[in-house]
Amino acid sequence: MEISREIYWNVGNSLTTIALMYFFTFLAMGYVVYLFYKRYKVYQLGKPLNRTDNLAERIKYMLTNMAGQIKVRRRSRPGIAHSIFFWSFTILFIGTFLVFVQADITDLFFDYVFLKGDFYKVYSFSLDIAGLVGIIMLGGLFIRRFVFKPKSLVTSKEDTIIHILLFAILITGFLIEGVRMAATELKTNPEWMIFSPVGMVIANMLSNVSDGVLLLSHKIIWWVHLFIVLAFFIVIPVTKLRHMFTITANYVFKDNGPTGKLVTLNMEDETIESFGVSKVTDFTWKDIFDADACINCSRCQDICPANATGKPLSPMSVINRIGNAAFNDPSINLIDDIGRDSIWSCTTCRACEDICPANNEHVNKIIDFRRNLVLMEGEFAGDEVMQAMDNVEVNGNPMGLAMASRGDWAIGLDVVIMSDTYEIVKNPVDVLYYVGCYASFDARNQKIAKNFVEICNASGIKVGILGKEEKCCGEPIRKMGNEYLYQELAKENIENLGKYNVLKIVTTCPHCFNTLNKDYRDLGFETQVEHYTVFLDRLEKENRIPMKEEAFDCTYHDSCYLVRHNDIDDQPRSLLNAAGANIIEMDKSRKNTSCCGAGGGRILAEEHLGTKINIARVNMAQETGAPTLISNCPFCLTMFEDGIKMADCEDSLVVKDLSEIIVERLKKS
Repeated sequence: MEISREIYWNVGNSLTTIALMYFFTFLAMGYVVYLFYKRYKVYQLGKPLNRTDNLAERIKYMLTNMAGQIKVRRRSRPGIAHSIFFWSFTILFIGTFLVFVQADITDLFFDYVFLKGDFYKVYSFSLDIAGLVGIIMLGGLFIRRFVFKPKSLVTSKEDTIIHILLFAILITGFLIEGVRMAATELKTNPEWMIFSPVGMVIANMLSNVSDGVLLLSHKIIWWVHLFIVLAFFIVIPVTKLRHMFTITANYVFKDNGPTGKLVTLNMEDETIESFGVSKVTDFTWKDIFDADACINCSRCQDICPANATGKPLSPMSVINRIGNAAFNDPSINLIDDIGRDSIWSCTTCRACEDICPANNEHVNKIIDFRRNLVLMEGEFAGDEVMQAMDNVEVNGNPMGLAMASRGDWAIGLDVVIMSDTYEIVKNPVDVLYYVGCYASFDARNQKIAKNFVEICNASGIKVGILGKEEKCCGEPIRKMGNEYLYQELAKENIENLGKYNVLKIVTTCPHCFNTLNKDYRDLGFETQVEHYTVFLDRLEKENRIPMKEEAFDCTYHDSCYLVRHNDIDDQPRSLLNAAGANIIEMDKSRKNTSCCGAGGGRILAEEHLGTKINIARVNMAQETGAPTLISNCPFCLTMFEDGIKMADCEDSLVVKDLSEIIVERLKKS
């Protein structure tokens, strides 16, 4: 006799049994659809947004991340446990689906049974192991949540219900199998039992139970199991279990634009009555949908540098409060509900978005709140921020220094002032260096600008600058909510940059780089832009930088606007290695880097709440034991020099820009 099993053994495959089973199943599924439809109507409170373009690419991304649990596994221990449980449960679902296909389609209509023989052996063994592994992983997750619970992990009554239902589904499934095997295979084909190892153990435990008790117990447990499964489906839309669908959908609805790029508002549209966001209906449907995808795993909150240093910002709370408002009181003022201190604390480092397994988008929501505060309420993060914006409006830089002196740092250097000497035929340049405000006016960062020019000169690269024609790129202003002033600055810069037909622009500031390379594109800017680490790394690989190798120990800080916004992490390290560096990585490095505290326009604002973010990062650098901290961002350099002084570690740690390392090793001709 070929190994197999009767699908509806003991329960009976009579029309009455099947009809009852499907009646309750369709009733439950109908209710689930109804509950999801109610949620869909809430999503429609938001404004339209197209997130279905390039659908094939989106579906591929979804399948890859869902099947591989890629973002879930970014946090190793709970992520791996969740992933293994997911894979186990998926195998069990496939197994159940195959039972349905055979019992209700192939066997019923075509008299064809495929769950038999060698295929059945693999099928049965796989399901038993998957179920056992699922119970073990669920147990581990249960212990983490309810016994050794991390402080930041939010646990509610629904978590208890979910765990009970999942345990009940798995355990009753094994009980059904064990009771059936005790009444059948144990007595007739015991050699088959090895292919259902968990069921075999249970069957042997029940070997002395009478047939009558086994038959009755099996029928009761079978129906109980069915109703537990249906209860599980019913609670999906009203608990975080809905993430099985909403996160999957959120992978499809991901932002396919450049990472971290903000939406450019049409400031000339006179029909727009309000800019930014203050209530749910100001958001898009995707912003509301994000709240339904959130599973309160606290990863965004745990990695947030503002939250870690005692600020009131919780990216998770921002998402949840939007969801609570959408489903309970759409008229609520979200700015008041979330709190201004939370909104102003964000450094836009994107750590929250990068780590989020649900693909939620936190930063744009916060920027939209800021836009509403600045453009509609005239409210700023502080008087110093308002003063910086006034300075930019008058003098083109937040320091308020004379616009005409912007290029004074380059006096005596072999650099072309485009407006003074540029002639398209006689005097072309290889690159236009967009200097930025800090490298133009701050004495410490002026050294970095001079270093870049010196390296280019040594490499045979002719550099041009705009000088007094250059203005602030507008990035800090925009991140602080002043979209109007940003666009005015951007348009002027684009016009001035467009005069000279240069093929490439290089910046030493990641914030300028990100803004010119992404945000300016919406305003018609087309010129290629590179950060100097990428530009110089290519020159080094072409052996164009006459640099000697000298060994030294250092630790390297990944600027948020390079690594998370632009995926640049290898090139700076490659340059350092070429210079002879032994890089001792901080615990938080590359995509897991921690912020210096200056992003999101915070470079313009005083830090009054909690502890200093820059000191926290300096302490991380100190822990490596390296004597030198390397950065490649004027904001980071400024913040770390201040942080080293405040942390009183000037004797053990010094911060240098990467360009300084290269210049120190240039071979003198």
